[in-house]
Amino acid sequence: MRIALVVAPAGSGNSLSAHAEAMAKGMGSMGHRVDSFDARTDDGARLPAYEYILILSEPVSAFSGKIPECVTKIFKNASSLIGKKSGAFLRNSGLFSGKAMTNLMLAMEKEGMHINWSEQVGKAEEAGVLSKKIGA
Repeated sequence: MRIALVVAPAGSGNSLSAHAEAMAKGMGSMGHRVDSFDARTDDGARLPAYEYILILSEPVSAFSGKIPECVTKIFKNASSLIGKKSGAFLRNSGLFSGKAMTNLMLAMEKEGMHINWSEQVGKAEEAGVLSKKIGA
C-alpha cells in the first residue's frame, strides 16, 4: 500500500523526526511504500495519489490543545481528500493532548478524510510498533 506520512511539528525544530523514522521503518517492514512529507515545507498537492494518509503531529504547547497551522495549510492545498483512509498520530506532550487530538481529527474530517486509526504516542519506539499494524 502507498502511504503518505505527513509530519507536522509545532516548532521549527525536528522534535518528531525520531517518531517519523520509527513509523516509516515499521510500515516499511510490513511491505508498504512510505513517503514522508514535512507539512511546513510541502504543499500537499501529491497527497491524493496515496491510498493511506497518516498525520503525525504534536500540540503547539504543553498548555494548549491547538494543532500547528501547517496541518490545515497542507489540507487546503491538497485537491481532493474526500474518502481517503487516514490515521492521526499525536505525540503525547502536555496537559491538553486529548484536546489537540480532537482538533487534529476534526481538521482531517473537515476535509472528508475517513479516520480509521488514531493514537497518542509517547516514545518513538511505541510509534514504530503501532505503525506496523497500519494496513494489516
